[in-house]
Amino acid sequence: MTNDGIRHEKDIKVIGLIPAGGTASRLSPIPCSKEIYPIGFDHLTKDGNPHPKVVCHYLLERLQLACISTVYIILRSGKWDIPSYLGSGKMLNMDLAYLMMDLPFGVPYTLDQAYPFVKDSIVALGFPDILFVPNDAFVQILVRQSETRADLVLAVVPTNRPEKWDMLDLDELGRIRRFVIKPTQTHLYYTWIVAVWTPVFTNFMHQYLITHHREIRGQDAGQNLKTQKRELYMGDVFQLAIEEGLSIETVVFPKGSCIDIGTPEDLLKVPHFLKSLSL
Repeated sequence: MTNDGIRHEKDIKVIGLIPAGGTASRLSPIPCSKEIYPIGFDHLTKDGNPHPKVVCHYLLERLQLACISTVYIILRSGKWDIPSYLGSGKMLNMDLAYLMMDLPFGVPYTLDQAYPFVKDSIVALGFPDILFVPNDAFVQILVRQSETRADLVLAVVPTNRPEKWDMLDLDELGRIRRFVIKPTQTHLYYTWIVAVWTPVFTNFMHQYLITHHREIRGQDAGQNLKTQKRELYMGDVFQLAIEEGLSIETVVFPKGSCIDIGTPEDLLKVPHFLKSLSL
């Protein structure tokens, strides 16, 4: 481990990616982008006084714990309050940069805006509106990637809200058989919270999105294509990666937990979540 990031054996820097392209329609109206909605207090301030702590601060701290100091945040037009608040990242001793999303077809498209900047790097993906434990999830999946040389490694935790998550069908060794996207009824127990991947997966996703976008444009032109015109999830791309033979590993945290603050129902649970987990 070095001062400027956990590195792969070939000295490839790890870069964080954070998608912030959502509209927060389920929380509307709120006075700011949900990524910088205050949900707690930071007690480690220079003046010794507690200051409000926004949602994405928790994710940035977990990236920082893994010695990841360079992060790209991909924005939707109009969400200028995010760079206005976070700035260059100086307050977190991180280097933050901002990119603009282009195609509104789902998180994979949002992340692909960073392709020219991360195509030769290890990528660490986290969502700015999701709180999770363990705190060192990024550390552990980066270690697993280094040990296995896997193309993709996922941190996996249990959830009792499968209708909100990409659910994983795991075998007895924790290997993924398949992804099931937001099932209304299922026996599946685990979801993924953060991920790291190599340039192999970055390029795989980029090439797939080129093809997928052509199909979407074909549908718009009235062609009879099989591809469903719906939002594309990361779980869809992960599933295709399995089918195409990319190597995927997991680190399962049976005592881990997660919460998505994207709905009023879950936002109300945040104080209890933070208190019970001593975040």
